[in-house]
Amino acid sequence: MIVVPQRSGPVVWSAIIGATCVLLFLLERVLWLAVPFLLAIILYYILLGPMQRLIRAGFGQSAAVLIVVALFFATAILAGIAAVTWIDPPSGSWQEMVEHYLNGGVAFVRGSVLSLEYKFPLLHQVHLSKIVNRRFAAYSDNFAQKHLTDILMSVAASLPSALLAPFLSFFFLRDGRRFKKFLARAVPNAFFEKTLFLLHEVDQTARRYFQGLIKLTALDTAVLAFGLWAIGVSSPLVLALIAALLAWVPFVGSIVGCAMVVMVASTDAPGEPLVAYGAIGVFILVRLLDDFLFMPMTLGRSLHIHPLISVLMIFIGGSVAGVAGLMLVLPLLGVVMVVGETLGRLITNPRLRARQRHALALRTRQASVDLTL
Repeated sequence: MIVVPQRSGPVVWSAIIGATCVLLFLLERVLWLAVPFLLAIILYYILLGPMQRLIRAGFGQSAAVLIVVALFFATAILAGIAAVTWIDPPSGSWQEMVEHYLNGGVAFVRGSVLSLEYKFPLLHQVHLSKIVNRRFAAYSDNFAQKHLTDILMSVAASLPSALLAPFLSFFFLRDGRRFKKFLARAVPNAFFEKTLFLLHEVDQTARRYFQGLIKLTALDTAVLAFGLWAIGVSSPLVLALIAALLAWVPFVGSIVGCAMVVMVASTDAPGEPLVAYGAIGVFILVRLLDDFLFMPMTLGRSLHIHPLISVLMIFIGGSVAGVAGLMLVLPLLGVVMVVGETLGRLITNPRLRARQRHALALRTRQASVDLTL
């Protein structure tokens, strides 16, 4: 008899969404471990392809892992040395540099508001420029002195936990197959094939998502850097890379990245607001390309989640776990979705349940064969 697999119903999907929310809540409590774990997974999927190619070329598992990790860190160290050598250090302190760019951004906003008041008398009547100046005075004056030290201290406090990322990724590469075998041995024989399918699908879902995220970041960086270079913004590659990494956090990251680019553009050309407006246009163009072209080519093929559920879960992730929830909710939902749907099919499959009952009856009969009179 052929059993037609049933699609997951509302009960399974309610369990998937509930489990994702619980995991996000727990994630906020162990954020010091979740961030390096996320970085380790990204590094794992970056190095997985080269490691598998070395294994196919005849190297052993441990040797391939050591070669790939050593080459990666050698490349990272050389890139860091090159960045320190090529990038000119700030003439003053970091606080002065941050305050300099903040003042440039504030001056651009104030100039834009004055231009709007000149073109629209109604805005002048409501004293829009005075309201904006008052708000900026409340939030931006001495911002670097008030908040930058706290930000740098929190970043420095998180550095030791971030050092766990390469350590974790090394053991993911070396012992990942052993861990899968360890999990598979605990599964009853009746569910063994489906469990192997579950492990494979979870791995493929995470792999497609994170590799797609890396490709998306590379595309965003290249296009945004070219656009910023074309309009004359300084350090376009560095700005584009930071903005592309910030875009990992939905909504909030894009806004912060755009504000950073505009501040640099307005500070580089204080008397030419068209440069800052051009930077805004470039950023909006890249975001449109991201949403309609780059993302369907990369992330869109990795997670088969309905757009309505994606948007709702992004808001839920942000409310439950903050910025970390915004960043991790979609890959976490993708993995939980694969696990939940597969477990739902296992539990509701009458053929597999019958096989498990039959296996239990055979083991009971075999264990008690010499106990009968």
